[in-house]
Amino acid sequence: MKYFTKHLDSVSESYFQHGRHATSFAAHMFIGSLACLGHAIFPFLFERTGSDVIRRLHDRMVVNRHLLTPAPRARVVSDPVAAER
Repeated sequence: MKYFTKHLDSVSESYFQHGRHATSFAAHMFIGSLACLGHAIFPFLFERTGSDVIRRLHDRMVVNRHLLTPAPRARVVSDPVAAER
């Protein structure tokens, strides 16, 4: 189970949050790949679309990741006296 949750913990996401983000990335990459394929066949089409998609995904995944994920939750202590010991 540790291998299953290690990455989720490292990005501070639940299973479903991570699934939603990963699916969104996959959809954008798919659209970008179609644009690249279209550009390969018709070089005058989609000249910047593929690189624009990559740039936006990089910004979401790396540069602005902290804006997408909630801050780690503080530990709740039920007995404040015991926490001071």
